Amino acid sequence: MEYSIQQLSRLSGVTTRTLRWYDEIGLLTPRGRRKNGYRFYGPAEVDRLQDILYYRALGVELAQVKAFLDDPSYDRLAVLRGHLAALEEERRRLQRLIDSVKETVRTQERDEIMSDEKKFEAFKRQFVEEKERLYGAEIREKYGDAEVDASNARVMGVTLEQYTGWENLGQEILDKLSAAVTAGADPAGEAGQEITALHRRWLNVMGDKYDARRQRGLAELYVQDERFTAYYDRETPGCARFLRDAVLHWAD
Repeated sequence: MEYSIQQLSRLSGVTTRTLRWYDEIGLLTPRGRRKNGYRFYGPAEVDRLQDILYYRALGVELAQVKAFLDDPSYDRLAVLRGHLAALEEERRRLQRLIDSVKETVRTQERDEIMSDEKKFEAFKRQFVEEKERLYGAEIREKYGDAEVDASNARVMGVTLEQYTGWENLGQEILDKLSAAVTAGADPAGEAGQEITALHRRWLNVMGDKYDARRQRGLAELYVQDERFTAYYDRETPGCARFLRDAVLHWAD
C-alpha cells in the first residue's frame, strides 16, 4: 500500500513538517513523487519510520538513528528484539517505582511510618540497573558475572546512610578534582594524593574490595572510555586525566 505524506502523518502521528525534515536530512526518503510533486511512501518506508520511532522512544539522536538504519549489516529483527528487551526492562523499572510510590501513598493515607530503607529500595534498584545499562558489558567481561552480581547485591544491601555518604564522597572528589585542575596542580602532588585516597574510600563504601591494582585499572578507564571521561569532565575538562594520573602515581 502507498501513502501520501498526509496519510502517513495520520497513520503514524508524525507531523508532515517532521516527515519533510526527515526527507531533507536523508533519514526517511519517500519512495517517489507523483507528477504533481507530492511525496508518496511504500511499505519499506513505513517500516523504516516505525524503526525511527522506536529509536526515538529510546532517546537515540537522529544522526545515530540514521547511521544505524543505513548500516549494511542492519538486522531489523535483531534490533526489534533489542528494543523489546529494553522497553520491557524500562517497564519493570517504572513498575518498581510505581509500586514504591503506591506504598508511600498507602502509608501516608493510613498515617503510618514507612521505614527509610523501604523508601530507598526502589532507588537503589534503579542505580544498579543504570550501572548495568551503561557499563554492564565491560565490567562483566573484566571482572566476571559472579563478582558483578555480588557487587550489585551489596549495593542493594546498603543503608540510606551509607548511600548518602557514598554520594557525598563522590561529590567531594569531583569538587577537589575541579579545584586541582583549575589551579594547575600536579597529580603527583599533595592534591593528587588526597584525591587518590578519597577515591579508594569511595570505591569501597558499597562493600567492594578495591586494591591498588583494581583501582589503577578502573582509573585507566576514565580516560579510555568517553562515558567515564564525560562524567568527570562535565564541569571542568581535564578532571578524568588528573584522577587517572594521580591514582597511577599514588595507589599502593
